[in-house]
Amino acid sequence: MSVREKNPEETTRASAYKLWMKAPNPMVTFFKTYDVMPLIKASKSRGMKFNMLLDFCIGKAAVSVKEFYLLPVGDKLMQYDKIAVNTIVANKDGEVSSCDIAFTDDLEKFNADYLQYTKEVHDTCTDHDLSGDYMIIGTSAIVNVELDGAVGMNSGIFNNPFIIWGKYRIDGHKALLSISFQFHHTQMDGAHAGKFLKNLQDEIKNMR
Repeated sequence: MSVREKNPEETTRASAYKLWMKAPNPMVTFFKTYDVMPLIKASKSRGMKFNMLLDFCIGKAAVSVKEFYLLPVGDKLMQYDKIAVNTIVANKDGEVSSCDIAFTDDLEKFNADYLQYTKEVHDTCTDHDLSGDYMIIGTSAIVNVELDGAVGMNSGIFNNPFIIWGKYRIDGHKALLSISFQFHHTQMDGAHAGKFLKNLQDEIKNMR
């Protein structure tokens, strides 16, 4: 079984569960700027989409942080075995649809899945949803404008971690991209979020 309810007292998040599950705003947002020139170069040399490569790096950075596998859902704490990365797709009707891509550390497989499912979502205007079995990392790319940061909504319904970015800007030999990373404080603390952001920095830097 890929998802199951956990007793918070049996996890490392017991104290956070007590502190933050009933908080009026339990979401925390970090901002960080990355040099994404390695992704631009890899995109050109491999013939792969920039946003797909960034989604792949996000998934790879998350899987080694165990807190990503726990998520508050309603008033429960759920344990997942698998992670997926969500991307927002501009569909054929000029609106947006949602597409979940199961993470695998096989870049060729992740790329093939990304291309297949984003095309299906574009053509059918129907979301591709894996949320029942996977802990979903949400992403949204606002590619027509440079963003200094963005804060997602605290709906009280969707507590998933969420990453937003805009258009990168060229600065000499660097391509600078600011991202926002929002997470529920029950799921992780700042140190865990910082570890993820450091992992992401390493994955981007090492992309070839």
